[in-house]
Amino acid sequence: MTDNRPIGVFDSGIGGLTVLREIWKTVPGESTIYFGDNSRTPYGTKSRSTVIRYSLQNLKFLENKDVKMVVIACNTATAAAIGTLRERYPELIVI
Repeated sequence: MTDNRPIGVFDSGIGGLTVLREIWKTVPGESTIYFGDNSRTPYGTKSRSTVIRYSLQNLKFLENKDVKMVVIACNTATAAAIGTLRERYPELIVI
């Protein structure tokens, strides 16, 4: 059975577009949704709790778009929030 839902990608801005480009090269037949949080960039200057809150909001946005997985293209969000995201959204593959 094929899962035609898109892959969600988020970053604190536009830097994650390089990750998105690699996804397109690796799996060219996949649909994607990119969320760049330009209004709150950069995440690196924010507290860990703020980065977790932003990341949860970003993931919720992508979940509402019915993505099959989420790729975190932001190093700060990965370091601060990946454990929380995986814990709160066990039905999604979060990488």
